[in-house]
Amino acid sequence: MGRNTRKRRTPLATKIVAGAAALAVGGGGLVWANFYASAHEDHGGHNRTRSAGAQVATIDCPDVGQKIRDVPDRARGEVDGELATMDSQITDAYQRLATTRRAQAGDSQFVQNSILGPLKDRRKAIIDRIQLEINRAGGRADDNLDELAGCQGRPADQQQDGGGQDDGQNDDGQNGGGQNQDDNGNGVAGPVADDFIDINDVQPNSRNSRNGLAANGDGGSTGTFTTDCGVNENNLFNSDNLIAAPGVDNGAHHTHDYVGNQDNDAFSSDEDLANADTSCQNQGDKSTYYWPVLRLQDGTQEFDANDQGGGAEGNIGKILKPAQAELKFVGSQQGDVVAMPKFLRIITGDAKSFTNGDANANTSWSCSGFEDRQVTDKYPLCPEGSQVLRTTNFQSCWDGQNIDSANHRDHMAFVQEDGSCPEGFQAVPQLQVRLAYDIPTPTVENGQVQNPYAVDSFPEQLHKPITDHNDFINVMDEDLMNEVVDCINRGEDCQ
Repeated sequence: MGRNTRKRRTPLATKIVAGAAALAVGGGGLVWANFYASAHEDHGGHNRTRSAGAQVATIDCPDVGQKIRDVPDRARGEVDGELATMDSQITDAYQRLATTRRAQAGDSQFVQNSILGPLKDRRKAIIDRIQLEINRAGGRADDNLDELAGCQGRPADQQQDGGGQDDGQNDDGQNGGGQNQDDNGNGVAGPVADDFIDINDVQPNSRNSRNGLAANGDGGSTGTFTTDCGVNENNLFNSDNLIAAPGVDNGAHHTHDYVGNQDNDAFSSDEDLANADTSCQNQGDKSTYYWPVLRLQDGTQEFDANDQGGGAEGNIGKILKPAQAELKFVGSQQGDVVAMPKFLRIITGDAKSFTNGDANANTSWSCSGFEDRQVTDKYPLCPEGSQVLRTTNFQSCWDGQNIDSANHRDHMAFVQEDGSCPEGFQAVPQLQVRLAYDIPTPTVENGQVQNPYAVDSFPEQLHKPITDHNDFINVMDEDLMNEVVDCINRGEDCQ
């Protein structure tokens, strides 16, 4: 990938942090003031609100990484680097989309000719390089990858086919089906009023998701193992992604919270992880657990307000640490579990679910006291005294051979509806992450949400709740992993 210099990130605790001064509207990094400039215009003394549906709200590109299968190990680094470059291209194109609204209003072909066309050409060049790298390493590249070069503009009112409460009513009485795109006065594209739902309007036991089933039940291996790794008291944040974009600075384009392993950046090797400190009480657990931060868009200028991955890419506001982070491993409904291999990598959920669709979405939002009401594509509005909950049940079926795969998914699978693993896979302890947050409830009035909270996201994903995701690298020592397995298989609750 042309970069071998190791970069060490400095934890937030050792940085000079700007005070919590309020930002001016639209301030902090990349300003999105022109994003919807053409939606509200004065004509002859009258303020005429044009249909948001006439605009292109974001850029929708096929996810090349999800389609790649046969990548030899010695080509993985190069391919991951090329895919990260593709993500940067989409970010750049989206920023151009967001800052050229006046030109778009005057030229119906501007988006196609000036943004999407050149983006397709750049993506085609990278796809060609990916195919070449795979073939050079002895693999066989898919000749049809070229078909994924082109991107589309997604209109502001286009619905996402998610698994949540698309037909729910918002507090302002408007139907939640459309995307009423507005920047809410905070200078970034999203979240919007339609991204929120009162938890009382969510039907109990109605979450429709193919993913994220709890593996354990009344039969099989019924034990649990809980590891306490804190809530990122060491202020370890960065916008890297060690699993999906190793060796690439700002590979995530959004900021992550980290607990457990304390050497988490894009340039950390397995050896680095094994030798690192850990925030876990059990020092045998050096695993890395990470997820995109939640932010309260209240005008706070965070340490990354002007940085890539932070405010420069539309992720603004006060970072909210969870009040509690419960990390629990559970068993299988159908029998014993086997040990996870060291350095096993698992990504669950999809950071690009808004544009990719919900095939890999694994988001569960709720409120404490309302745990039977789970929603996939909305942020919950919780009553006073109730915490916002993010819950993730990871894939728990392993192919028995690989600690990773070309698309970072194929080596793992979810349990089937009966709790069994697909053919060729075996059950390993299932990681379940439950994050609880103390967040002031946003208010929704006249189609706008005030002081919203939102998950950090790739810029073009518009902070949609369905893009929530979670990552894990197993760095438990052998004795501790065996203890986890024995505890679960014996039906005991351990920590």
